Amino acid sequence: MTAACRGYTGGLRTLVLIPARRASTRLPEKLLLAEHGEPLIATVARRAAQAFGPAATIVCADDPALVTACAGAGVEARMTRLDHQSGTDRIAEIAAGSDAEVIVNVQGDEPEMDVGHIRLVAGLLERHPWAGMATLAVPMPPAEQADPSKVKLVLAETGRAPTGEPEGRALWFTRAPAPWDRDAGGPGRGLRHLGIYAYRREVLLGYGRLPASALEQSEKLEQLRALAAGIAIAAAVVAHAPAGIDTRPDYDAFLARHRNTP
Repeated sequence: MTAACRGYTGGLRTLVLIPARRASTRLPEKLLLAEHGEPLIATVARRAAQAFGPAATIVCADDPALVTACAGAGVEARMTRLDHQSGTDRIAEIAAGSDAEVIVNVQGDEPEMDVGHIRLVAGLLERHPWAGMATLAVPMPPAEQADPSKVKLVLAETGRAPTGEPEGRALWFTRAPAPWDRDAGGPGRGLRHLGIYAYRREVLLGYGRLPASALEQSEKLEQLRALAAGIAIAAAVVAHAPAGIDTRPDYDAFLARHRNTP
């Protein structure tokens, strides 16, 4: 692996993997939409490659059309098995053939991902040897706490990230309001979890063999499997979240922003 694969502080070899699944229920052919000038998955790949370089970035695809779509982005795309149950399983297949020490999982439907966030989540594993995984969160107002689609992260703040924002150990993830402000009699100002992860290679490769815990099955949150298995997760707070694309209005909003970008 080349020097381009070096991590946030230059210590750990880091690989950015982007799981890409062609089927999409809410927005058919989402990753192949190209009204902004190229397939969406190519836009995501090019942006992610800015973190550690194209040589340290691979799209993990389940369909040849996605591999073809990435050809013009200057980022490698590889076919993976069709029987994977999750994006985590898909990137683990590719990670198994690499010598990377840290694997960053970037979602394939976030074309406006902050490159600094990719470096930051990898850097958490550089700074915290006790963590097997790392992730990010963004401040969330109390009014949004009741929305179960917004996953909350409860953080034990132990320090500050290079950005100046809090970081520490993730204590819990839940769809319920958290934390609860007893004195106010309602949810306090919480953190919304962002779907970006960094894994130590050995943790990622063993993840699929962990049993799904009752907590994971109840909340439908895969990261609870790690906590139940005793895998510590480091987390940092960031000031803003990238806008992912799940629906046609999401893509239309992205098109509008893309047109207005110099």
